[in-house]
Amino acid sequence: MMLLERQPQLQQMDALLAEATAGRGRVVVVSGEAGAGKTALVEAFASRLDDGLTVLRSACEDLSIPDPLGPLYDLARNGQWELPRDDRQVQRLPLFSEALDVFEAKAPCLLVIEDLHWADDATLDFVRFLGRRIANSHILLLITARTDRSEGQMRVRRALGEIPAGNVVRIDVPLLSESAVLSLAEAAERDGNAIYRASAGNAFFVTELLAAEGDGALPASVRDAVLARAEKLSPGARSMLDAVSVFPRRADAWALSGLCGIAAAGQLAECVSHGLLEDFGDGYAFRHEIARTAIEMALTPSKRREYNERALAALRDNPQVATARLVHHAVEAQNLDVVRELAPVAAREASRVGAHRDAAGYYEVALRHADVLPMDKRAELYEGHAFECHLIGRVDAAMEAQDRARVLRQALGDRLKEGDSLRCLSRFAYLLGDRESADRFGEQAVELLETAPGSAELAMAYSNLSQLAMLAERLDDTLFLGGKAVELAERLNRPDILCHALNNVGAAGQWLDFAKGRRDLARSLGIALSGNFQEHAARAFTNCACVEMNRLNFKEAASFLDRGIGYCVENDLATWRDYMRGVQAQLLLRRGLWNDAATVAHEVVDDDATTPLVRYPSLVALARLRIRRGDPSAEPIVEEMRRFLDKGMELQRLAAFAGVLAELAWLGQADRQEALRLVAVAESLAPTPAVFGELAVWRELLSPGSDPADTDGMAEPHRLQLTGNWRAAAALWAEMGAPFEQAMALLRGDEAAQRQALAIFEDLGARAVAQHARSLMRESGVSHIARGPRQATRANQAGLTQRQMEVLELLERGFSNKKIAAHLTISPKTVDHHVSAVLEKLEVISRGEAAAAARASRLV
Repeated sequence: MMLLERQPQLQQMDALLAEATAGRGRVVVVSGEAGAGKTALVEAFASRLDDGLTVLRSACEDLSIPDPLGPLYDLARNGQWELPRDDRQVQRLPLFSEALDVFEAKAPCLLVIEDLHWADDATLDFVRFLGRRIANSHILLLITARTDRSEGQMRVRRALGEIPAGNVVRIDVPLLSESAVLSLAEAAERDGNAIYRASAGNAFFVTELLAAEGDGALPASVRDAVLARAEKLSPGARSMLDAVSVFPRRADAWALSGLCGIAAAGQLAECVSHGLLEDFGDGYAFRHEIARTAIEMALTPSKRREYNERALAALRDNPQVATARLVHHAVEAQNLDVVRELAPVAAREASRVGAHRDAAGYYEVALRHADVLPMDKRAELYEGHAFECHLIGRVDAAMEAQDRARVLRQALGDRLKEGDSLRCLSRFAYLLGDRESADRFGEQAVELLETAPGSAELAMAYSNLSQLAMLAERLDDTLFLGGKAVELAERLNRPDILCHALNNVGAAGQWLDFAKGRRDLARSLGIALSGNFQEHAARAFTNCACVEMNRLNFKEAASFLDRGIGYCVENDLATWRDYMRGVQAQLLLRRGLWNDAATVAHEVVDDDATTPLVRYPSLVALARLRIRRGDPSAEPIVEEMRRFLDKGMELQRLAAFAGVLAELAWLGQADRQEALRLVAVAESLAPTPAVFGELAVWRELLSPGSDPADTDGMAEPHRLQLTGNWRAAAALWAEMGAPFEQAMALLRGDEAAQRQALAIFEDLGARAVAQHARSLMRESGVSHIARGPRQATRANQAGLTQRQMEVLELLERGFSNKKIAAHLTISPKTVDHHVSAVLEKLEVISRGEAAAAARASRLV
């Protein structure tokens, strides 16, 4: 079929390739519904290219669980680059860096990855990695992906969203127009109107309908059209077509020969001549996944099992075949012995390259058929599943799997493994926000493991208790238990445990000797990165950033957060990534970048899969932001924060909540005595005055004239404010780039300083705080205070209704139409109309421009 209505896309791809050839690489995402013609467009583009251009092709397969890095292995093989298949040799970041060097050396280079919606997490991470570095290369990465709302497409969207926007170009493949279908039908002497009604312009369905023979009624679906063509094959060729259908995407020629014998060549040729298969020289594939699925779904269950069993036997003869492909066919063939043998192997391979979501999937497959395995083997599977689940944020599932492992280890009398399970349960309970259970499990682990002294499990249990003590700011316990863990880890030569313990010791030691605490944390991070201890590295990045935040070293904190979040993205560590995003949101709030802070925090809070503990830093940022803006939606966030205190008064969360409640009380929106009580509780738990500098400032605001107490070791701006030197404190905050804190210090000063503070609050959009500041200024005798433009007046000037103003405010905060609808209790369709009206009245063409215009004109 000729390619119609694709010239604009081809011209755009030509231009992007020319830019890549000149050294400005891009990621090009060709998207459209299944059957829209994405592959045909890519084929047409590739056919126009010069022979001197390197073109490397790959694709993702619709396996039950994806093959980790399968497309990268395809690209390497096509580029004659030998990539290690032994997963023990694979470290992802060095591998990705080498891949970038290899592909750049072939420049200009076109890389094609088709069907990214079926990609494994490691492949998505490779796309992220390359996408963030592609701008300065001679590489064009061409990706095809569906536009459905499947989980795979959502993961693709998230991955592409973490690539700089300027590095990604999206090209849509629309359905064919009615005129295009009529033109094609006329050339084939078919009823174009009927074909358009049946196909709605889907290119693949149009092709199948045009190929349907006879003058009878059109097939009702693509499946019917494909099956009708398949029925015209000889019995042998039809059997061959059925056999090929169980191979996702493509069947290797050598595998088909092994599967079907010497008659395979002739049967395959017949399938090709009837237009059902394509011959790629070394393999065969259906022209589209829709056609393959139609044939496969027509198989009886017994035939499907038979063909998959034969495919499995043929593929197992080749040691180069990925374990993931073998597991897929073993599952489809219901060959449980092979599933039990290979699924755990596939899980370990996926984990080693950082495809933790896929690793968890393989463990689930193995566990579904593990009932006949010995108890120790089942325990190993549960332990592996728990570890992978906790890395991807499925902590409830991790708790369940780890407890099953603990019960099995207990039944086996294996004290070391049982104790280690208790230690893991302690960690998972903490991640779920259950501090009491975390302490209980942690203490039980040490008690059990001390009956068998000198083990690595005991060293890690000591380090876990040290971590819990550090998180509660119990410095003496942290250093004592951490010291025992360090000593035992060094004696056992366990660098993974050593870096975990040093992390605890360094984070706690910051309050006693800041320089030494920094050194211990730096050493911990260095060991984790050099040993590829991914979770330990993520935790080290987090604590390094938090230590710098505590000391108000914002530049250093930002550097650790940027590096840490990037590391977690590239290694599929969702839990730590999202925790650091919350800390990043708090930092952005400090720096006056409130809309950016809201966007980052919402990325975490709006994800229903995020665990309570991981949500907390983002909740802190959103609570402060909404309180300062006078947003009534702050209340449910504050209540969610309060619930964390029900299961243990951990200082780091208590301090944050006490600060939020104190700010509410200062604004007259919460009970002052309750806020002061919580501040006092937090101060009583703090090991040194340095920990509660910010809370001491709030206490003094709520109770003017109170004794500032010991200010030694506090961050300098806090110490200056508590000793009455508001001018120096404000200057320091200004130098740090913290405008809200600067204004709060100025508000304690003379009339000129108070007016400056009010102007800063207005510029930030801190409406509630600005209103309170005016009240305080009037109480102190300041007159002629600028009221600030009334929102209703500004709205009327822009011609916006009250409802449109509400929509604009939420739009400016980064809410999607769906979230705006839920927030205002109206339908998404109504929100669409309001957004369109807002854009028209503000004379802008995008939501981003509307938000910018609203801020510039002080509408919000």
